[in-house]
Amino acid sequence: MVKPLMPRSVARFNKVVTNRVQGVYAPYLPPFAMIVHRGRRSGREYRTPVTAFRSGDRLIVGLPYGRDADWVRNLLAEGRGGVERLGRVRRLANPRVLTAADAAELPPPARMAARRMDLLVADLEA
Repeated sequence: MVKPLMPRSVARFNKVVTNRVQGVYAPYLPPFAMIVHRGRRSGREYRTPVTAFRSGDRLIVGLPYGRDADWVRNLLAEGRGGVERLGRVRRLANPRVLTAADAAELPPPARMAARRMDLLVADLEA
């Protein structure tokens, strides 16, 4: 586990301000995407903009705020979710957080990113 790159204060600001702006273009403009997930307690559907890359049938998302971000915890607890990317909605299955030690199976750019932050990897379903 790597220490988060960004402080919690930035995460709080982005949750309230930046995410609303990014939510307009993230589903359509790579490398951005929208992660669709359910709240652990509320059951409410949430949409969170992220920077995501595809590698085969996997989606790879850097976690600059760490694995304790609400959307990550929601996705891991549910064990599934969705992603809207390039205007298409796909299901995500088997979400997991990988560290640099676990990232050997990933492409070189993802392995490099894993040196600085944890990564969320999920399988894309058809």
